[in-house]
Amino acid sequence: MSIPANLKYTKDHEWVSIDGDIATVGITHFAQSELGDIVYVEVETLDQTLDKDEVFGTVEAVKTVSDLFLPLAGEIIEFNEDLERNPETVNSDPYGKGWMIKIKVSNPADYDALLDNEAYATLIGA
Repeated sequence: MSIPANLKYTKDHEWVSIDGDIATVGITHFAQSELGDIVYVEVETLDQTLDKDEVFGTVEAVKTVSDLFLPLAGEIIEFNEDLERNPETVNSDPYGKGWMIKIKVSNPADYDALLDNEAYATLIGA
């Protein structure tokens, strides 16, 4: 199972990369494998400022719908529109083309409080 060392992770199975005060967020390889075939990704919070751990969208698989939780407080400035046409990209490339949103982070120091790859591996029993 892939758990890239250059990313940070949440207990809710989101991954985060950060460049300055812009964070890119998606769901982990573990999360997409647990969900199964993803058929729809919905983010209705574009251009909204949310607190950490607020729901920013949902991901729908064949048999379930799961909430997506914001790992860092900030304004959602971009949604990966390719996922509207090709939601299965989250399954095939969760850490690349399957990213979901970009956030203008309110407090970049919060990034340091997220799990590193080793702590995330322990969380999922990998």
